[in-house]
Amino acid sequence: MAVRDILKMGDPRLLRMAQPVTQFDSDALHLLVTDLLDTMRSADGAGLAAPQIGVDLQLVIFGSNERNPRYPDAPPAPKKVLINPVITPLRESEEDPTLLEVEDWEGCLSLPGLRGMVPRFSRIRYTGFDQYGDPIERTVEGFHARVVQHECDHLIGRLYPMRVRDFSKFGFTDVLFPNIAAIEDD
Repeated sequence: MAVRDILKMGDPRLLRMAQPVTQFDSDALHLLVTDLLDTMRSADGAGLAAPQIGVDLQLVIFGSNERNPRYPDAPPAPKKVLINPVITPLRESEEDPTLLEVEDWEGCLSLPGLRGMVPRFSRIRYTGFDQYGDPIERTVEGFHARVVQHECDHLIGRLYPMRVRDFSKFGFTDVLFPNIAAIEDD
């Protein structure tokens, strides 16, 4: 219904803890989901969290049915509305008790023009609800797992630079990735 303004890093509202959604399948919730989808699509985002538009609710959206121009090498992730999420890191296999973290480049609509190398669990299970209150449970890996973890960080007031371990791998997109920067400037 509306493309909303996305808060930028430095806005204290991005550092707050989001509150659980308690009313499902309401007109207000459906409108918020539509606004998030419209805003994410307009910005070519891979995901968006309600706190990024100033709404303190545990609600994230992510995915698309097509490749994202901001992440041209990433496979499409299914479009999903996820409310009151819980993320559980998973081992790579029953035989290997290790929780594997993988570093990869991330950007954020709240930090336009920047990218950083961020460690994330490679495999996770997420649970929560859709906007109708129906339960969701999925096990995912790779880019899908990365996007879910990134968006859910917004619900606890955490931006991806807070996870960067090596700041020599953090900088402006147009310097690090000139091909992507040209797409983001369109």
